[in-house]
Amino acid sequence: MIRQVGATVIQPRHKASCHCGAVELELSLPNGIESPRRCDCSICRRKGAIVASVPLSGLRIVKGEDVLKLYQFNTMTAKHYFCSVCGIYTHHQRRSNPEQYGYNVGCLEGVNPFDLGDVPTNDGVNHPDDRI
Repeated sequence: MIRQVGATVIQPRHKASCHCGAVELELSLPNGIESPRRCDCSICRRKGAIVASVPLSGLRIVKGEDVLKLYQFNTMTAKHYFCSVCGIYTHHQRRSNPEQYGYNVGCLEGVNPFDLGDVPTNDGVNHPDDRI
């Protein structure tokens, strides 16, 4: 199935890359970009990316696994990946659902995240896993 988001056509398999091209991902997006969102937690506030999710099987590192850097903090559950060459956040294994990757919509080739219109913001400051 091919879907359209604004002026952008989303193919079922889509290429994503960091800014310098050292990291390339292949994403399985059979329904297009689903549930794009922002988050106001400490790291997401700083990186400012719009993210959407895929199952772990829906993301494949095509190139640049050796230049990806892992960053973890707090509960050490989420795994945030960045290109060590250009610094772009490409994806992360989610804390709220470790069976999914969140990916940076801005890294999708041919997609302008500003075409998504209003994007909701998740309350990451008050993450359910932080409540005792």
